[in-house]
Amino acid sequence: MAQLVYALITIVIGVLGALAYFFGSNWLLDRIFPANHPDLAQASRNMRRAGLIRPWLFLGPALLSLGIYLVYPLFSSILYSFYDRTGSQFIGLGNYLWMLHDGEFRESIFNNILWLIVVPTAATLLGLIIAALTDRIWWGNIAKSLIFMPMAISFVGASVIWKFVYDYREAGAEQIGLLNAVVVALGGQPQVWISLPFWNNFFLMVILIWVQTGFAMVLLSAALRGIPEETVEAAVIDGANPWQIFFKIKVPQIWGTIAVVWTTITILVLKVFDIVLAMTNGQWQTQVLANLMFDWMFRGGGDFGRGAVIAVVIMLMVVPIMIWNIRNARREMEGR
Repeated sequence: MAQLVYALITIVIGVLGALAYFFGSNWLLDRIFPANHPDLAQASRNMRRAGLIRPWLFLGPALLSLGIYLVYPLFSSILYSFYDRTGSQFIGLGNYLWMLHDGEFRESIFNNILWLIVVPTAATLLGLIIAALTDRIWWGNIAKSLIFMPMAISFVGASVIWKFVYDYREAGAEQIGLLNAVVVALGGQPQVWISLPFWNNFFLMVILIWVQTGFAMVLLSAALRGIPEETVEAAVIDGANPWQIFFKIKVPQIWGTIAVVWTTITILVLKVFDIVLAMTNGQWQTQVLANLMFDWMFRGGGDFGRGAVIAVVIMLMVVPIMIWNIRNARREMEGR
């Protein structure tokens, strides 16, 4: 109860503080540059100056927050990547050389590449298929709501749910894990699924696919509904079958949206952390870059240099995809 009270107080203070800031700053600006100045020329200049400053009053808190919580940590991480574990002694490229020869880092890169290949492709493809199918049935909106529901769950919450799906009990005991219960019912032996090397990565990927399919479905469903009916009707008149209409008429027209969805999920995958931490903690060859960075930065006494160099690698992998995604989204908005 105390935590709920603290959370409520924090929300109230935050909202009231934001209102006080915006009303107070605008009131102060209007007093510094009054629009009702007796001199009409001065009044016009005041209005022009106030108009130039006012947008920055609204942007100011956001820009300040971005500077403190995004820009500063970015340059700080790059700087720390050239220092030792305490962040006090400059060691040049030492951390980068360690990274290239570290087996756990290579394992993390391999696993991240697996995630990049499987998760965005599977989530986008499933989202597209479901979006197309649910538009054809009367209870499609209900189905979409159910499929989108996992998006409301945190990654840790989703991991807890899937822990029960993969749960293991010894052979002969009652299996409470859904997957092992099905295997045993079919005459097989229960398995510790999340400890099976290589394959356990795919079991973890299923969780993120389950969460992100709803996101892909919503965007792609909106894109499909935006396709001009004339193009579909023309294809029907020309004798195209449903498969041809979908793959040769509809998909090419929403290719930009598909690319945006795919790259957005890709950026998320590059930063995947919660699922691996909650399910395996990086054990059994499931380590990924974000989890490895967390281990080096905050565990075992902490190593600022090695944690920072892994953070730099993640950033270098994310930034090009993010830039491409923004440019592609801008072209979509401009109708190019």
